[in-house]
Amino acid sequence: MSDDWDVVGYVISSRYRVAVLGRLSDSPATPSGIADDEDLAVTHVSRALRGLRERGLVELLVPEERRKGRVYGITEDGRETWDLIQAQDLLD
Repeated sequence: MSDDWDVVGYVISSRYRVAVLGRLSDSPATPSGIADDEDLAVTHVSRALRGLRERGLVELLVPEERRKGRVYGITEDGRETWDLIQAQDLLD
């Protein structure tokens, strides 16, 4: 369980990670789509996606070689983390 809280702490320590994970909890999206929906810079979204992906919370849904139209989705671990964040009312 402490690993779960470590991941929760990682996500909620960045408004960008919170926004990206929250957006992907609704449906898969591209970085530019997330940026538009959440009113964020694409560079911030890309950095957040990279970190969330490294921790297994989001996944790339298209081939790795694709450079345009990269669609990301939330993983089961990401969904569990997001649900825990919401259940514990950890968002400002």
